Amino acid sequence: MSADPFLTLLASAPQGACRPHPRHLLNPAQWAALPEALAATKDAALLALWAEPGLVHAAFLHETEAQILLASAPAEGGAYAALSPVRPGAQKFERAIRDLWGLTATGGTDARPWLDHGTWALSAPMAARPAVHDGVRKVPEFLPVDGEDLHVIPVGPVHAGIIEPGHFRFTAQGETVARLEARLGYTHKGTLSLMLGKSPRAAARLACRISGDSAVAHSLAFAQAAEAALGAAPPPRAAALRGIAAELERIANHISDFGAVVNDASFAPIPARCMLLRETLLRAHQAAFGHRLMFDLVVPGGVALDLAAGAPGAIHKALDGLMAELPALLAAYENFASLTDRVVGTGAVGTALVARFAAGGFVGRSAGRGFDARRVPGYAPYADLDVQVPLRHEGDVDARLRIRLAEIEESVRLVRALLAALPDGPIAAPLPTGAGEGVALVEGFRGDIFAWLRLDEGGLIRGAFQRDPSWLQWPLLEAAIQDNIVADFPLCNKSFNCSYSGADL
Repeated sequence: MSADPFLTLLASAPQGACRPHPRHLLNPAQWAALPEALAATKDAALLALWAEPGLVHAAFLHETEAQILLASAPAEGGAYAALSPVRPGAQKFERAIRDLWGLTATGGTDARPWLDHGTWALSAPMAARPAVHDGVRKVPEFLPVDGEDLHVIPVGPVHAGIIEPGHFRFTAQGETVARLEARLGYTHKGTLSLMLGKSPRAAARLACRISGDSAVAHSLAFAQAAEAALGAAPPPRAAALRGIAAELERIANHISDFGAVVNDASFAPIPARCMLLRETLLRAHQAAFGHRLMFDLVVPGGVALDLAAGAPGAIHKALDGLMAELPALLAAYENFASLTDRVVGTGAVGTALVARFAAGGFVGRSAGRGFDARRVPGYAPYADLDVQVPLRHEGDVDARLRIRLAEIEESVRLVRALLAALPDGPIAAPLPTGAGEGVALVEGFRGDIFAWLRLDEGGLIRGAFQRDPSWLQWPLLEAAIQDNIVADFPLCNKSFNCSYSGADL
């Protein structure tokens, strides 16, 4: 038996038939012992925390063993032991569980509503017996800040640009930010509720739209969870096309973000070129897969469309143009002191904090956490591609931008390799009908996306949860801006580029 108390605790519980990672069925006493076991190990990174009526579920990544571990327990009396005191990333999940399923995290670090702003027709709409909402809209509670000469700057939820709504509450002393608190949940879409009772094929359209800039990645996570639940696998050509689409999505978002961050430093030439490069890429997406953002391309069982005639040439041409221009863009970025002064050292997040929240993607890699779901646990078509993961340790705006640029180059290499070795054959496989439970972890451009599905005997969705990388990154943005000036918030915010929609299920 392992000396790791967390692994020991899970090993003491029976396993459920979840694929490809069994779910450990803890009783309430064992779940109550889970926080202490987690406190005794640094290896168990929290991936997600969610619920069903009367049940609470958690997913962890054991980083030493390189395996995903699942745990569940009944929420007796509508309550369960909180994990947030030992895994701070659990806080947002616990608040969402209270809002959606009506289950309370006993001993949690924050019991305030998060998604429920008092405007829903029902309280705890995903509980076994939702209650009619009392219709009272409570004044939002924000965390207190102590100090002299403090003032509050409220921003949003309506913003100047055409972006999703989110409220930012700055408490500042002069120009220096003492605390930032983000409030989300303004466009609650009811995605999880809408999935219930649908087939995986029908619900895939909902997963695709969890965060529109990550349509491929979210669709892929959902599809892999559905395939795992049913014991199915996509054909080799479909897996390769999924990889091509996922890497193209990553490239387009990274070059867009690079330009957007520089734009917030008021250096216009770079963002103008980045927007043109992104547009060229999106047109290649349209030529290849019939949609600029590749909506509804990845479906359970494979992909909905094969590459169009001439598509490889269009993709290569777009990538050639991008790679030809990247050196000049990087030189311009590095050679203007007024620009580098705004980004170097700004909005830094420490390695220890990133590890505590298990933040992935460029946020994690810029501060020393090199986790990438394409490598661990890994999935097709990446097994033979030796994905290279760039790593830095500064954790500031500059590091997050440089990670993006390095990832662009690696993704271009991967797309070219996948196109060169694209196998023949079908692009989808039929899905069996039946009960099952499956999980998946895939790498989007922001980081790792977790998906879980439970299907009933008729093959319809009985339970679902999907976690965008932003769930574990929003708290780090709040930490990054502390002790920076208010004027640097746009730089910090865009360098994180967390998804408002991805957190609003």
